[in-house]
Amino acid sequence: MEMEEGILDNPAMENDPLRSATFQRLKSLSLQLLQLLQNPHTVTHSHAPITHLLHFLQTSSPSNLQPFFDYTLFPLLLLLDAAIQCRSTQKVDSQEKFTMSDIPNSTLKVSDSVAEGVVNCLQELLRKCCLMSVEQMVVLLKKLTYGALLTPAEASEEFREGIILCFRALLMGLSPCSDVSCSCKQISGMPALSDDLHNDAIHHKCFKSGSESEECLLAFLRSQSASAAVGHWLSLLLKAADTEAARGQKGSARLRIEAFKTLRVLVAKVGSADALAFFLPGVVSQFAKVLHGAKTMISGAAGSMEAIEQAIRGLAEFLMLVLQDDANAFAMDNEVTSNFDSNGLKSSSSLLRELRHLPIKDSIKIKAEEDGSVESREIPCTRSQLQVMESTAPYRENSSFHVNRTKDWVQKTSAHVKKLLSATFPHICIHPSHKLRKGLVDAIKGLLVECCHTLGESRLMFLECLCSLVVDDSDDVSLTAQDFLDSLFFSQHSKALIEHDATEIFIRHLEKLPKMILGNEESLAVLHAQQLLTLIFYSGPHLLVDHLQSPVGAARFLDVFATCLSHNSVFSGSLGTLISTSRSSTMGYLPSITELKSGASFFNYGLPRINSGLYESSKFSLIEENSIQEPLKTPQKNYELPHMPPWFSYVGSPKLYKLLAGILRLVGLSLMADRSEGLLSHVTETLLGYFRKLVSELRLKEYNKESWQLWYDRTGSGQLLRQASTAVCMLNEIIFGLSDQAINGFSRMFHRSTKRGVQPQSYKLDCTFSESLWNMPKDKVIRSYLVDCIGGILHEYLSAEVWNLPLECRVADMDLNVPVEDISLYFFQDVAMLHEVIIDGIGIFNLCLGRDFATSGFLHTSLYLLLENLSSPNFHVKNSADSVLHVVSDMSGYPMVGQLVLENADYVIDSICRQLRHLDLNHRVPNVLASILSYIGVAHKILPLLDEPMHAVSVELEILARHQHPDLTIPFLKAVSEVARASKREACELPPQAESLALHVKSVISTAEETSQDQCEIILFKLNDSRRYRQTVGSIAGSCVTAATPLLASYKQEICLASLDIIEDAMLALAKVEATYKHEREIREATEEMLQSLSLYQLKDSLDATKEGVDENRLLPAMNKIWPFLVTCIQNRNPVAVRRCLCVISKLVQICGGDFFTRRFQTDGRHFWKLLTTSSFQKSYFKEKTPLLLPYRSSTMTSEDSLAETSYIKVQIALLNMIAELCQNKRSAPALQLVLKKVSGLVVGIACSSVIGLRKASLNALHGLASVDPDLAWLLVADIYYTMKKTEIFSPPRPDLPEISEILPLPTSPKEHLYMQYAEQSTGFDIDLASLEVVFQDINSQYQMYR
Repeated sequence: MEMEEGILDNPAMENDPLRSATFQRLKSLSLQLLQLLQNPHTVTHSHAPITHLLHFLQTSSPSNLQPFFDYTLFPLLLLLDAAIQCRSTQKVDSQEKFTMSDIPNSTLKVSDSVAEGVVNCLQELLRKCCLMSVEQMVVLLKKLTYGALLTPAEASEEFREGIILCFRALLMGLSPCSDVSCSCKQISGMPALSDDLHNDAIHHKCFKSGSESEECLLAFLRSQSASAAVGHWLSLLLKAADTEAARGQKGSARLRIEAFKTLRVLVAKVGSADALAFFLPGVVSQFAKVLHGAKTMISGAAGSMEAIEQAIRGLAEFLMLVLQDDANAFAMDNEVTSNFDSNGLKSSSSLLRELRHLPIKDSIKIKAEEDGSVESREIPCTRSQLQVMESTAPYRENSSFHVNRTKDWVQKTSAHVKKLLSATFPHICIHPSHKLRKGLVDAIKGLLVECCHTLGESRLMFLECLCSLVVDDSDDVSLTAQDFLDSLFFSQHSKALIEHDATEIFIRHLEKLPKMILGNEESLAVLHAQQLLTLIFYSGPHLLVDHLQSPVGAARFLDVFATCLSHNSVFSGSLGTLISTSRSSTMGYLPSITELKSGASFFNYGLPRINSGLYESSKFSLIEENSIQEPLKTPQKNYELPHMPPWFSYVGSPKLYKLLAGILRLVGLSLMADRSEGLLSHVTETLLGYFRKLVSELRLKEYNKESWQLWYDRTGSGQLLRQASTAVCMLNEIIFGLSDQAINGFSRMFHRSTKRGVQPQSYKLDCTFSESLWNMPKDKVIRSYLVDCIGGILHEYLSAEVWNLPLECRVADMDLNVPVEDISLYFFQDVAMLHEVIIDGIGIFNLCLGRDFATSGFLHTSLYLLLENLSSPNFHVKNSADSVLHVVSDMSGYPMVGQLVLENADYVIDSICRQLRHLDLNHRVPNVLASILSYIGVAHKILPLLDEPMHAVSVELEILARHQHPDLTIPFLKAVSEVARASKREACELPPQAESLALHVKSVISTAEETSQDQCEIILFKLNDSRRYRQTVGSIAGSCVTAATPLLASYKQEICLASLDIIEDAMLALAKVEATYKHEREIREATEEMLQSLSLYQLKDSLDATKEGVDENRLLPAMNKIWPFLVTCIQNRNPVAVRRCLCVISKLVQICGGDFFTRRFQTDGRHFWKLLTTSSFQKSYFKEKTPLLLPYRSSTMTSEDSLAETSYIKVQIALLNMIAELCQNKRSAPALQLVLKKVSGLVVGIACSSVIGLRKASLNALHGLASVDPDLAWLLVADIYYTMKKTEIFSPPRPDLPEISEILPLPTSPKEHLYMQYAEQSTGFDIDLASLEVVFQDINSQYQMYR
């Protein structure tokens, strides 16, 4: 009542109706709260007054609530006491001796909803109102302490969280006083590592300005008198967080987060190293426990990423206050200045001493004796309540919470902190949560700025972590780390210290790198490589140059990376890694599953896999991807160089390789940027030494004429291959570092802020420093030196001994009598990987030199090698050559590989012709020719250059040459097939061009009187050009026919099919050439008459001089040579080859005309018709004489009895289709003129048989025969039909026609049927009435004889 009267007597109440209304509303709500305390039955269920009060507090302004702060606080504290009392249990056998004697014992049972509403109201009240005295603050801290002591079993999660939020609201409301000499001015009042806590600060700042207590509460909180309370609350907050973590999935992550946030605010409000130093061991150890759990905890409250982030920031802020350099300067022997001060402001010990001598207001101390006589003016407190403060441990004054921060204490503390941080910080660097990594960056920044010297032992570890976070996947993390690292390396105060630390870290990391790579944890290896790469880049070229200047240092550096990238690292890592990347017996017939997991199969390296040349790019990609257009037959894709070496997929991910490759690229770039050309030569020569040693061993092997198996089994031979592969990989990366793509890649990696337009921090300096340090010199001397260096490396790469290494068993010892099964498959795998990295190196050199690659002659020397490997038996080598060819064409300015080859075709064809003369030494040249013509698709454009190669190929496909080189027959046929296809394409364009020229000549002749000599010369030039090109096309097509004709009789299906394709294309080309010749002859005759009429005798004489001696007559003579081999192909009875042969014969007869084949079908037709006279379901008793075989040929002829029924039916269908096509074409129909009756009888017998599968083809053939002689077809079918239907009477369609029986008398036996007599033999098929009905109705409806 006294409090109410005092408020009502206030004059401000009478003049301010809003305040009066606020008081009346608060009075009503407060009375309702007091009634709840007096009525035990309603306090459990009625929470409406609490809800109304909370809503009122939220909607009221701070200025209206501040005058009634005590009035509103009183009932809330009473309810809070009751809620705590009813939830508290007596602690037995506990060290906690706290009692609650000031809380009256009551039987009130406060429900959870009411208790939670009370703490919500209290939090809102503390957010909007200020504490006006130390006594108020002490009472509130005591009440909240009792609430914070409740366990999860005693109170709900929301209540315990509300208690912590109330305490934080109390702390946030403590603002500095107006006294400029007060110690509160020494603190910022907010956590140093800014985050969302600033929002709360802004809120309190806006609403609490203008309200100030008579005593500085912040000064009291920083005083020795409050140390016990501060320490107790630090313990309570850490314990609350730890309790939630221990509860597992039941724990509250939100409560844990709020506890850490509140602890950070408490530390910031205290802000004194003297007040907090005593609690450092306990606080740091608890935080370290939280961070250690981040390595394993992934769920529950312990796995909350936000909670762990708050712990990281809280730990750093606590260390920044207690171990601050300036705060501990008196304990150090020397003057300490913060070399890492981002604002560049120096603070010295003298300045610190001056500040300490300023008049400071004494901190207010509250003693238990004085508390009895002091009564709060706002909150009435009983004496018993104040006596509890004296007996309660946290507030006991006689406890000492101060520690003397001597030099020894600082050193020991720093050592312990180093142990704790070293066990946690590196693991957080590779944590998957970017929030944790961002918090770690901010923490390291603060520790390096504030605790550079006191935590000097941990400085190297901080720098290592910072270096790894510079290349973090998250832009937010990497940008922050990059900006801060920029300021460290280029700050005038810290540059010398950082460079010294960088050198020490570099040497230490270089020694540990192989162990990390070959260890079990790839994440740690990635972390190690990230730190080393970033350190080298930010240190500048001089770090590597200084290290490589020493021969011992250079050798050690190269040995380290050779170990990391070597094949021996395949066997590193855990057993599970090896099992997952190798083929398991449980996979059965699905080896592609393991290939998809690892990107390669070590034990099946020669098998195809999914586009191994394209590895997934990561954020660490240091190159630019070039989108290059491919031929139309393949989709467009990106080609990336360099590739990860194939053996490295068993060591780590592409991410790890990109980091190691980045270090090697910086080696090359540093040596050139520092103009240390001699060092670059030394490095390249050292690596080329491994390659030269391999070449020497290969030459020795050739001299001793050893087999590959003996050479590989020799000690160290296999190791030489692998060492050479590793050396080539390292050389490729070092040279690639000199390319613009690599420099741009580093720029993108380490300067993302310029890319994203991020505003730099206040301490960020000019970020163009690295560009000036790492820029590649552009002067001609450096460029010339680079060309010479690459030329020397390329010369070694193109050594013939290396490319003579075999890639498969069948060619490994083709000249030696060695069983192929004895050759180790690992040998071929090692060779393939060596070839692959060398080919990648050629592409990298092109990227580095650009247009200079071609002008220096490197393109001409390497183009043939790349084309040769397009036909490599190993898929990965072939894929690598494909990628490099596209890169080279793009860098040379050609959108497609075909144009690149076309522009350099003379060099390529010259190399092919030269190697064709020595086929024993260059057995892969047919594959090269085939690759150029088929894959690249420029055969038609370089056709004039192929005349000489085709003559050489024709010689190599003769009998004796094929016997000498049996393995080269199919590659040669592939090349000839492409040439024939190109010849056909060009030949088909000749007749229209000749016709166009003929029309032009006719138009000129029509106006002969106006024709000038120049016009005549143009006509002669076009005519001669057309003649020369026609002769070239005809000559090449003729060479194709000559080469392929003998191989039509081959028993090998692949050879026979390829030869048939060649014959078809080449014969069509010859036909078009002859048609073109006829047009040219007409043009020539007309031109001669015109020149004669115009008296241009000189031009007429030149025209006569170019007249061909013989007519262009190639088609029929070639066909005359081909025909016997086509018949032999039919006789060989290979089903697939026979079907293809029948299709080709149909095309050839239509091309050459049927008259040419009339006698040939009569003579050799029996070999064709025999295919129709034998049913596939009956055994044939037809015997043929076995053809004579040469001694070196082996017969693989298959008896027709072994053919499947379906295969035989397909052959018969192909023959019937051939008959139909020949008969339906007037040009080819005469071919069957002499055998028409025989063929008709065979076809009718098949059409009327029970073989349903032949009905459609036979009807089609019968219609074709009917188109030649319809009466014959009808008679043959009607003869069978009317004989089978003899019980029925058929009347003629007209009375004047004779009866059917008079025209077709009934046969006495089936052999007397007309179709049997014409066929001259049994067809082997029985007549089926249903089929006969269908055939007769079809034929009778179109070709009835009575019409």
